[in-house]
Amino acid sequence: MSNFNQLSGAIRFALLAGAASTFAAVPVVAQESEDAATLETIEVTGSRIKRADIEGALPVTVIDRAQLDASGEVSVADYLRNTTFNSFGSFRPQSGSSAQANAGISLRGLGSGRTLLLIDGRRAPVAAATGNFQDINTIPLAAVERIEVLSDGASAIYGSDAIGGVINIITRKDFNGAEFSYGRGMPTREGGDTENASMIFGASSDRGRVLAGVSMNEREIVFQRDREWSAGGISSFSNEYYFSVAAPGSLYGFRPGSRLLHPTLGSKVPGFDCTTNGFFEIGTGTGSRCLYDFTFVAADEAQVKNLSTFIRADYQINDDWSTYMNATVTRITSFGRYAPVPSSPWPGGGIFIPADSPNHPANINPADPYYAALAGQPVFLRHRFGALGNRDTSINANTYDFMAGFQGRIGKVDVDFGARYTENKAIDLGRGYVVATLAAPLIADGTYDITNPFGVSTDVANSMITTTARESTTIQTEVYGIASFDLFEMTGGTASMAVGAEYRQEDWSDVYDSLSASGSVSGSAGNSAFGIRDVKAVYFEALFPLLDNLELNVAGRFDDYSDYGNDFAPKVALRWQPLDSLTLRASYGQGFRAPTLDIVGQQPAFGADGIADPATCIAFGAPAGCSTQVTSYTIANPNVTSEQSTQFSVGAAWDATDWLNITLDYYNIEIEDQLSFFDTADLVACLNGSSTVCPSGVSVLPANQVPPQPALGLGVARDPVTQAILYSQIGYANLGTIETDGIDFNARTQFDLGAWGSLRNGLQIAYVRNYEVNGAGDVTGTVGAPEFRANMTNQWTFGDFAVTWNINHIDGTESSQASLPDYGYALTLPSWTTHDVQFTWNAPWNGRLSVGVNNVADKDPVLDPLDGSGRGYNFNLYDGYGRVTYINYTHTF
Repeated sequence: MSNFNQLSGAIRFALLAGAASTFAAVPVVAQESEDAATLETIEVTGSRIKRADIEGALPVTVIDRAQLDASGEVSVADYLRNTTFNSFGSFRPQSGSSAQANAGISLRGLGSGRTLLLIDGRRAPVAAATGNFQDINTIPLAAVERIEVLSDGASAIYGSDAIGGVINIITRKDFNGAEFSYGRGMPTREGGDTENASMIFGASSDRGRVLAGVSMNEREIVFQRDREWSAGGISSFSNEYYFSVAAPGSLYGFRPGSRLLHPTLGSKVPGFDCTTNGFFEIGTGTGSRCLYDFTFVAADEAQVKNLSTFIRADYQINDDWSTYMNATVTRITSFGRYAPVPSSPWPGGGIFIPADSPNHPANINPADPYYAALAGQPVFLRHRFGALGNRDTSINANTYDFMAGFQGRIGKVDVDFGARYTENKAIDLGRGYVVATLAAPLIADGTYDITNPFGVSTDVANSMITTTARESTTIQTEVYGIASFDLFEMTGGTASMAVGAEYRQEDWSDVYDSLSASGSVSGSAGNSAFGIRDVKAVYFEALFPLLDNLELNVAGRFDDYSDYGNDFAPKVALRWQPLDSLTLRASYGQGFRAPTLDIVGQQPAFGADGIADPATCIAFGAPAGCSTQVTSYTIANPNVTSEQSTQFSVGAAWDATDWLNITLDYYNIEIEDQLSFFDTADLVACLNGSSTVCPSGVSVLPANQVPPQPALGLGVARDPVTQAILYSQIGYANLGTIETDGIDFNARTQFDLGAWGSLRNGLQIAYVRNYEVNGAGDVTGTVGAPEFRANMTNQWTFGDFAVTWNINHIDGTESSQASLPDYGYALTLPSWTTHDVQFTWNAPWNGRLSVGVNNVADKDPVLDPLDGSGRGYNFNLYDGYGRVTYINYTHTF
């Protein structure tokens, strides 16, 4: 019997747990028998009710080990990023980011924080460095047996975050012997080389199994200078003078104005060699400028390496009871490089050069008439501290995951209970950062010579720089229990139910060094935050076979959070099979996303928020239309609550023939009470009635209080006489909606070619019909939001040989300058289609050799000349590796 017929049989029994399919399941092994009751029961993603294998193929996407191997990817994150359900792309390791070692996945384009990641059915910890999504980079690819993707809301089963869908990583458990694997990937372009290796050992007896392994995968750094689309950056933070403008009430009493216009030097610092070390000149006369190429040393993609050890074991105690344990220890190391520190942010808005400073142009060249005219008035400097070295970030992140439990039967009730402990700790060290409060006086008194910064002594240079430090920790402790049992007989069979309870404690902290937290470090910033919460949950799921061909599934879950409140998420699903070859399904449910601990645990953090406020400007002695900075405190808003979602879906699976299967599914998701950040300008607009996009709880804060006052929530305090802003309390609040709907189509074929082997094909198409934020109109087709994504897989197997050809397609979008005047660039960007091929040989000595090429045509990413990131293309949606040739060898002992 073919695998496809096995799939056909499974689909005819599919619709459990409110899982509304968005993609066809790949062939899932199902043992056929006339008496399904004798089959082993399993739990499938999206359901807590165990079913016989023949009934247990949920309409989810199942990515098996063979598909992972055939992709040529070296990490789980790399594979999932290229799938169709990652609609608008997702966060990936990037140099210069505070989360450069992390990778996320964003189902339906709803964000990584609205996509729930499970490991063996249990919630993965939130990445310590982000505090708001789960890091896929921590999962060792060698430990993965398969990946199940439920592209439908599942808060009724799993609780918070399962709005966009669920990704369940199923780890290997049943393996005998030993397996060694090693591979390398070599891009034709500089940087991004990959290496992977693993060793797995497994043994089993009639009562127990154990599997242990070690794995490593690594991708090297990619520098901006090594890609034509990202090389050649232009920054005005180089070495240029700017006029000063009176600004009473500001740090120096002045603020930066326009740049100097010397008749021959323009704004350049006289005597500085602006032709080396990344500096370059443009223009002539008053238009002469000294600029800096920030891509000279900076990297696009950070180096990331995963080292993991893992062990899985279970033991059958007696006929009714067994015990199990899983343990994983993962170490992620990452290195990123950013350009030397610019003088931004900088106290006062720029480097202040007093009139008597040796670095003032009138004192550098007093004989010059233009500079002599500036004598007695200060100037400002935009500077790049190239002489102090690059900003290098090194991250070491360790993850510990331990779980143990028991499964058994009490009377006629199946039970599963256990405990789990996970910890993710990341240490982030940044070298080459400038302490602005130390550098400012050294520049003002001339100790740091801006005409020859590369000639400054080592002692002076070292006295200005610091190594920043950040320690982030997530600890999650969990106990759980579930009981499953039959209820009663119905027309279509036996009704069944599962009830369960969970207790989880989440502890998160993100602590910056004191200099960074105080805002003293230029080129780096961060505010410490920490929080702890308890989550208690109870849930149920019931399956009612109303007729032989009609099933009803009802589920609900109640979660009580110690820090903000509680939520209840219900779901109902229906499966109807009018024909043996046709299954119709529908579901309706509600979900939620709890505010993350980085939001509710934010400690009051001082800042200077920019705003155009007439009363404040006038009080400072400036024109009413000026832009100024006011004291602000970012706080944890005590009024914040969870996001709420409503979802429904309908779909059909049709086994057209014994070689063709087709599924078509429609989904609709609406999110309310979206968590959004509100700054001082937003709050002022709400309080004066000029904006209707206002959260609840915003108020006029008392002027006679010493800030911050977090208990008072978001708001603005004004001087009762002048009405100038004294301080503001800014932060997150619930406001806004997201609405999206779309269609998923799948077609799978399998042909027996007789003496010529077999051929398998699969086509997945994801279409986002509409995506609106706050009712502002559909964004699909705009920059970064393609309407279509499609993958096609083709595999021909002939004896010990297999050839795989994968095609990946991303639809075209508008460019980032589509709404701007025509600058001579295209208003739309083309689609992106890449081809991957692999040749595999199963050697007679238990070896398997795979040689492949990803992106055979060496296609560039879709370039956007006005991309705001400086990378030249949408970094979350495409990759810039180009053609990658790889080789993998696996040997089984």
